[in-house]
Amino acid sequence: MKRVESFSWKARLGSLRFAVSGFGRFFFEEHNALLHLVATVVVAVLIVFFRIRGAELLALLIVTAGVWITELINTAIEKIMDHLSPAKDPRVKYIKDLAAAAVLVAAVLALVTGIIVLTPKFFI
Repeated sequence: MKRVESFSWKARLGSLRFAVSGFGRFFFEEHNALLHLVATVVVAVLIVFFRIRGAELLALLIVTAGVWITELINTAIEKIMDHLSPAKDPRVKYIKDLAAAAVLVAAVLALVTGIIVLTPKFFI
């Protein structure tokens, strides 16, 4: 039977280092990360400029995080599929296209949310 290890802050910090390392590589190796970063900075500046608070702030934060999360998962799926099947395969293409579609859905939702929340602020 496998021995269950006790909780360790040192091990948790090690896990955090893995996550930070992954995020760092994501920024340096993935072109879409830069696009998402620019969009996130624009949204952050508009949040501060218009003093967005409450439910509107929460909505913008959630959809922004949703785009980041789906892009990270999409990238992980692409890397896994490239590793498992380096040759062109229509089944792999379908899997990767589905993951990319998830990012598109998240990005469109974020855009629509941004339009709904921010457009009225420009006309007040």
